[in-house]
Amino acid sequence: MLIGYMRVSKADGSQTVDLQRDALTADGVDPAYLYEDRASGRDDARPGLAAALKALRPGDTLVVWKLDRLGRDLRHLVNTVHGLTQGGVGFKVLTGHGASIDTTTPAGKLVFGIFAALAEFERDLLTERTLAGLASARARGRNGGPPFKMTAAKVRLAMAAMGQPGTKIGELCRELGVTRQTLYRHVGPDGSVRQQGQRLLDGKRL
Repeated sequence: MLIGYMRVSKADGSQTVDLQRDALTADGVDPAYLYEDRASGRDDARPGLAAALKALRPGDTLVVWKLDRLGRDLRHLVNTVHGLTQGGVGFKVLTGHGASIDTTTPAGKLVFGIFAALAEFERDLLTERTLAGLASARARGRNGGPPFKMTAAKVRLAMAAMGQPGTKIGELCRELGVTRQTLYRHVGPDGSVRQQGQRLLDGKRL
């Protein structure tokens, strides 16, 4: 079974899902199995996506119009599709930069493998840059910034580190100069950003 997911960024009616709906139904998705959200791609609260993922069963395929309709960022996209693959569910993109992705085919799996490798490379670079910055700060007499203070850079490092198996939370907290409570207010145990962490990434004051 094909299940379609659609998203537009504005909930005020100024954007419509008509183009996405037409493309998905033309590809064979039954209108009864179309799910939609009207929210920013960075918004964690996406009930339509949650419902679509819940409806999927092994052998089904999740279809989206463009790659950016599904993921908040490359890492979120890779993690989501990896979860689908582990559950025996395919993923297909109809148009745009990700139009070669169809994990039900060998070629599509290869293309998505390249995306996954790029996400890992991006994460490693981010971790390396952030650790280098912290080491430089310590060399100047600063130990990870003000005590218990979370910053956008620390949120990014925590997301990258906590998304990898084997990360020791105690060591990460000491490296960042924050408590466990502060860390978990900003980043989930799986490396997902929480509301306070997202506010920092968006440049907003808490």
